[in-house]
Amino acid sequence: QVHLVESGGGLVQAGGSLRLSCAASGKIFSINAMGWYRQAPGKQRELVATITSEGSTNYVDFVKGRFTISRDNANNTVYLQMNSLKPEDTAVYYCNAGIVTMTLRYDYWGQGTQVTVSS
Repeated sequence: QVHLVESGGGLVQAGGSLRLSCAASGKIFSINAMGWYRQAPGKQRELVATITSEGSTNYVDFVKGRFTISRDNANNTVYLQMNSLKPEDTAVYYCNAGIVTMTLRYDYWGQGTQVTVSS
């Protein structure tokens, strides 16, 4: 059984910062790409950033220069440092990971963590 557990969400004023963490646990052989997505009320889930196992990163335009994704391969953890937060960043943030176990490869999702940015 594999689990992804996110933490670090909360309420912050516009211009503030938050750091999200997502730790994968279970019988993991390896982890491929990891990423962060978000879903605002009434909207579809959207990609925020991804990072490969080698550390190559990709960001959507609306977070470039403000958010930084990183990972700790030794601890199966991915982070999202969010700076200069805006009210429109308010959403539930989900982590995603392509995890390989001894029997299969599957995309796992965390349970989500709420980020609320007040104006």
